[in-house]
Amino acid sequence: MADVLMIVTGADTLVLKDGSAHPTGFWAEELVELHRGLTAAGHRVHFATPGAQPPTVDPGSLDLETETGREMAAYLASIRDELSAPLALADVTPGTYDALALPGGHGPMADLATDADLGRLLIDAADRGTTVAVLCHGPAGLLSAIREDGTFAFAGTRLAVFTDEEERQGGLGENSPYLVASRLAELGARLATGEPWSSTVVTDGTLISGQNPQSSVATAERLVAALA
Repeated sequence: MADVLMIVTGADTLVLKDGSAHPTGFWAEELVELHRGLTAAGHRVHFATPGAQPPTVDPGSLDLETETGREMAAYLASIRDELSAPLALADVTPGTYDALALPGGHGPMADLATDADLGRLLIDAADRGTTVAVLCHGPAGLLSAIREDGTFAFAGTRLAVFTDEEERQGGLGENSPYLVASRLAELGARLATGEPWSSTVVTDGTLISGQNPQSSVATAERLVAALA
């Protein structure tokens, strides 16, 4: 049985290129499927956010007019007590957890991408060989992993991430403040993405990455397999 730290955005808005505030948070399906897969396999999941801010679900990720949306909402309600009392990233000691998991939503672009405490944990994980799983926009959190010498801890690593094309087709489009995939590539990550909206998961060493919401279940399965 492993202890997994699920690092969730604490942001509920993202400032767009035109200066407007876009409501956001974590993407329901991604957090739910990661949590469900891990706990079904007997692992313990602990939540952490910047400043211990209770996370907000992205309103665009819950369509309560659909059976799937209602099921996701019910699952989130079942773990409300855990979600509403996360650890603060600043209080997490490196090496405490067997794996780190970062679900997406546009929220990570607003806070996790520049969070020094997350960067400290990710750099330590890269150095220790601790498993890290990132999903959709969750890889924005990897942008925080810049070493003191200015190098990127995941440079040269193959990964999947919500693609620039997907952002233009069904995301924030040209109003996105930046494109996560392009930013990661600029830092030296090796993008290994699939077709838009395909279930695509990439493992390179101890980094597991899923491309989009459609990759949620497969990413959870890959993480569970790695922990086994």
